[in-house]
Amino acid sequence: MALKLFQQMKKLTGTGVALVTPFLANGQIDFPALKKLLKHTAKGVDYYVVMGTTGEVATLNKEERKDVLQFVLNNNEANLPIVYGIGGNNTAEVLKQIEETDFKGVTALLSVSPYYNKPSQAGIVTHFKAVADASPVPVILYNVPGRTGSNMLASTTLTLAQHSNIIGIKEASGNLEQCMKIAAEAPKNFLLISGDDMLTVPLYAIGSKGVISVLANAYPLSFKKMKDFAFANDYRKASKELFTLLDINGHMYEEGNPVGVKQLLAEMNVVKPFVRLPLVPASASLTNKIKSVAPGLRKK
Repeated sequence: MALKLFQQMKKLTGTGVALVTPFLANGQIDFPALKKLLKHTAKGVDYYVVMGTTGEVATLNKEERKDVLQFVLNNNEANLPIVYGIGGNNTAEVLKQIEETDFKGVTALLSVSPYYNKPSQAGIVTHFKAVADASPVPVILYNVPGRTGSNMLASTTLTLAQHSNIIGIKEASGNLEQCMKIAAEAPKNFLLISGDDMLTVPLYAIGSKGVISVLANAYPLSFKKMKDFAFANDYRKASKELFTLLDINGHMYEEGNPVGVKQLLAEMNVVKPFVRLPLVPASASLTNKIKSVAPGLRKK
């Protein structure tokens, strides 16, 4: 493996935070709140993930996506690596977006498996090979069957892991056996990254290099502790830290992501709870649940 590629991979161990995109009540991007979020998360995360699902990329236009990326680049006071999300179910359009994107300052590309049209495993392989061939930066695959409607089998990931410009996978299948297969057979430095916050520590235990997290928007220090304990082989302490988030985690997705985490961040006075349609802000019921169980929030 080329030295430069290996160095890029080393930058992406530990916690990546899937940044939310803060909005104002009128639906416009709240850039001051985004700056506040960058400072808040920099306390414990190792890199930023911009324009993932949690960033509501599906409801941002091309110019807005460009503006958010540029703002993060310009306000990255901690000088953290940046992973940028470009994916879709139209391969030609994905390649066009890659061609039109300025990757200066971007460490890697995160690309989700094609959704809705449910391609075969051969189709997924061909799609990602085209993406990796076109990308000027290393590619991290993203498998999230709950959203895409299809699962990338471990054999598919292992095939793609042989591509010289594919460095890892964000695995959000929730299938531990599948993750174990990848961990056991992937090239030595291939990045197995948890895409499920509650599987962060179990996946560290089988060889994962980190997590791309929703809850790290709110609790960056908790994920730093998990990483530090896991890398020190103290899984008892790492698990204890993870367990503090068990009660809050489910509420993050109860009314759609990032509705829950934005409400949690609003309670922490980091961003406002606004989302874009078809999502709507957290209901009173969900808000009360979040207030009652979120670590660090006073019960009311």
